Amino acid sequence: MIRARITVTLKNGVLDPQGKAIEGALGALGFEGVGSVRQGKVFDVEIQSSDRVKAEADLKAMCEKLLANTVIENYSIAII
Repeated sequence: MIRARITVTLKNGVLDPQGKAIEGALGALGFEGVGSVRQGKVFDVEIQSSDRVKAEADLKAMCEKLLANTVIENYSIAII
């Protein structure tokens, strides 16, 4: 079995209203010095395979087709 963690974040320059809301909420809760917050999402995926090369190709295809909107988001894949 191969386990991977996929992290998806907005590209630089793309507005992040949820990150701005979190930033404001942190300030309202008394956390000082928070300059910027960007939010993202994480997917933990298990693939029933021992072929690492195929698994990595499949994970990339999953990101390109479903898990990330590559127009506005970046993604990274880490085998864990």
